[in-house]
Amino acid sequence: MTARVYFLHALSPLHAGTGQGVGVIDLPIAREKATGIPYLPGSSVKGVLRDAMQMQNKNGAVTKLFGPDTTNAAEHAGAAQFADARLLLLPIRSLRGIFAWITSPYLLRRFARDARESGLTPPSQIPAPAERQQALVSGTAIVFEHNKERLVVLEDLDLKASESSDAKNWASWLGQQAAIDEATQRLCIVHDDVLSFLLQTATEVVARIRLQDNTKTVAQGALWYEEALPAESLLYGVIVTQTINSYKADQAIADLQVFDQKIFQFGGNATVGRGMCQFRFAGGAQ
Repeated sequence: MTARVYFLHALSPLHAGTGQGVGVIDLPIAREKATGIPYLPGSSVKGVLRDAMQMQNKNGAVTKLFGPDTTNAAEHAGAAQFADARLLLLPIRSLRGIFAWITSPYLLRRFARDARESGLTPPSQIPAPAERQQALVSGTAIVFEHNKERLVVLEDLDLKASESSDAKNWASWLGQQAAIDEATQRLCIVHDDVLSFLLQTATEVVARIRLQDNTKTVAQGALWYEEALPAESLLYGVIVTQTINSYKADQAIADLQVFDQKIFQFGGNATVGRGMCQFRFAGGAQ
């Protein structure tokens, strides 16, 4: 059995929906029940990659990696198992530096756990703000100085900025693994409670309408609100492969390498440009 961490870097807003909502937002994004953290279901990742491999006319690899079609599903399982893509870095508008990549001790701890199980060696120390009003930053790109105070201003939150060597280590390591160099200057680690607040208030919500063909006015009842993870969000997941008959787990990982650095569409609203993400294996091709 072999495991690899993958990243999804959102190049446009990502809407992995739940069908319908019960609150103000008509079409919310999928969230974990216990934590409220957004995620992209592993079934979505598997389906997109399966279609991509079929388009390359690699039908033999498709059956081995993803399993037979539904009519022959009882023959054997696919060699690859796709975990959900979990949120790791959330882009938040910043008063300085345009935006900051936000994470928290909890997100880093569970990512580090999955990374170690997949053979990676993340930094050993998990940076944690001492109080809710503190933010640990990896660089000065998002730090705003006011009345001799160093602040990180995120939306309408003012947090005390503290440069952290542990935050710098994480930013450098994530930059290498996910191929996002800007993480070295934009990483901002906030308290778990602050992250929970931002997850509820800082996602992208847009009003959408449907026009009548003849008058080009809004059709009756055709106004709805739709939520999405903003562009620049970074999610991660784990792909586990196993040997099926003569098809080895290592060969399955090798066959999946064709997707590294490729751009795919995930979630809903494909025709309006939503869900364009770059798929990356941690550390690149191996």
